[in-house]
Amino acid sequence: METAIGLVAFLAAVAAIGGLARRYGVPAPLLLVVLGIAASYLPAIGPVRITPDLILIGLLPPLLYAAAVKTSLIDFRANLRPIALLSVGLVLFNTVGIGLLAWALLPIPPAAAFALGAVVAPPDAVAATAIARRVGMPRRIVTILEGESLVNDATALVCLRAAVAALAGGLSVGGVVGSFALSVVGGLAVGVAVAAVIGYIRGRVRDLLTDITISFLTPFVAYLIAEEIGASGVLAVVVTGLLLGHRAPVLLTAHSRVLEQANWSTVQFVLENSVFLLIGLQAKTIVDDLAESDLGLGRILLVALAVLGAVILLRIVWVFPATYASRLVPRVARNDPAPTTWRAPALISWAGMRGVVTLAAVFVLPPETPQREVLILIALVVTAGTLLLQGSTLPWLVRRLGLAGPDPAEDTLAEAALFQRAAGKGLAELDRSLTGDEPPDVVERLRRRGLDRADAVWERLGASSETPSAVYARLRARMIDAERAEVLVARDSGEVPDDVLRTVLRALDIEETVLDRVVELDSGDRSAALTPARTDGCDHLREAQIPSRPVEADGCIGCLEVGRRDWVHLRLCLSCGYVGCCDSSPLRHSDVHFSQRQHPVMRSAEPGEAWRWCYVDALLG
Repeated sequence: METAIGLVAFLAAVAAIGGLARRYGVPAPLLLVVLGIAASYLPAIGPVRITPDLILIGLLPPLLYAAAVKTSLIDFRANLRPIALLSVGLVLFNTVGIGLLAWALLPIPPAAAFALGAVVAPPDAVAATAIARRVGMPRRIVTILEGESLVNDATALVCLRAAVAALAGGLSVGGVVGSFALSVVGGLAVGVAVAAVIGYIRGRVRDLLTDITISFLTPFVAYLIAEEIGASGVLAVVVTGLLLGHRAPVLLTAHSRVLEQANWSTVQFVLENSVFLLIGLQAKTIVDDLAESDLGLGRILLVALAVLGAVILLRIVWVFPATYASRLVPRVARNDPAPTTWRAPALISWAGMRGVVTLAAVFVLPPETPQREVLILIALVVTAGTLLLQGSTLPWLVRRLGLAGPDPAEDTLAEAALFQRAAGKGLAELDRSLTGDEPPDVVERLRRRGLDRADAVWERLGASSETPSAVYARLRARMIDAERAEVLVARDSGEVPDDVLRTVLRALDIEETVLDRVVELDSGDRSAALTPARTDGCDHLREAQIPSRPVEADGCIGCLEVGRRDWVHLRLCLSCGYVGCCDSSPLRHSDVHFSQRQHPVMRSAEPGEAWRWCYVDALLG
């Protein structure tokens, strides 16, 4: 009973602290580590020790899988070179650099020193994801940091295995090379094989609960198979997650994808917050263990701070040369030009927070390792120090460097164009599927529904106070509330069978979740009007010029002619200067104008927007 009460209290604290951090915009890892350190000194909290198996087998596979399955395989592949330089090159550089420093400062053999270097080398996947997205970094930097933190654990654990083998006297150069090759090649092979098998199975399973259960088992299956053959379980899990996440839209049903996303988000929230609270709760136990060391506390703390400083400095020393020197290769320079300023490398070099793998890996050191308790404390200082120092200053550094995250308005513009493109394909398929016997009103409803979602996103641009889609969502939500209340009255009266009631309530819930979302766009100061740079693939966009004398109008010309002023947004024809209303407006005069005159390109006539749309090719430019 005492264990159960402790577990419930721990999970309640994780949920409460994590929820408060999300509500008030505080990075959860920082708050959890600080509160965990403070709680470790409470009399009611007994000694807390993280066992390697708990982290490396119990927590790390699902955490890595949850991050990998949401990571874009396309973006990961596009940034493979910088990810490899950080996840392999920097880890090896850190292992050697920290190993030499520890060997010089502590009375330990070289193998133990390099083992410490491998332990503190990899930045944490959870910390990178939790903090990078919270502070609003540029999208490519977030992709690089997430990709690095997904793969670098594999490199670090291979280095750690080699160092532990050296401690036992079983190290050879050929053995190290062979172990590394087996870890990488074996991890990749297992990841691809598990993804293929699991994908095949899930593609044929139609029972929702069975499908989600298979999803939960997947990271453990990939990890355990890889570790059993001596390969990298971490790499196997990451590859499996990347491939299955990429294939999910064609392998899984819509219900499976929605439920899987919700379940893995919950798992990730609970586990990542648990990890950081556990890191803090270990503090007192680790400090107490120092009594076994014959080194003075002052010397131990100085060495720990020196290693912390070296971890931060070595990342900076690596990132800048790696960023620019690799561009000396002509092919690299052509495909990936160097950053125009030093700001992006500076931000990447400062985002090196350590976390769960560092504190789990240090306990892999054999009990007979010289000064083991000191090495464990150093790992704690590096983990907590990087989280508190680098994690807490990242928001300030992002603002100082002027590297803001993605512009919500630009994202909305791209989203609207993609919805429009998809809707065009859907309407083309509808035309091919019609036999002529369908009721006209049904066909018209299908046509409108195909465009409604795209129109709802276009409406979020422009200057309208409350768009038609927002009005619909607001009023329909009230209707659903009333409908649900009436269903509950029927439930309480006992006049309707329970399974029927649940079916109706589930239908109402699903409809409520898919109501078009209303987003307030706050993109900050923009140096230029909202416009995408792409015009490739469309001659009409390349050739379109703004008319020297647009038709003078104080609104939609067509609406004004019939005495109406209820347009939503305005568009300008780039062939003749005609000003018409958008597709969300009741009369849709811009669309009518194209149908009648076949002028291909229109431009937004809203303040601060300069994007264009080609009706012929359905492209944004």
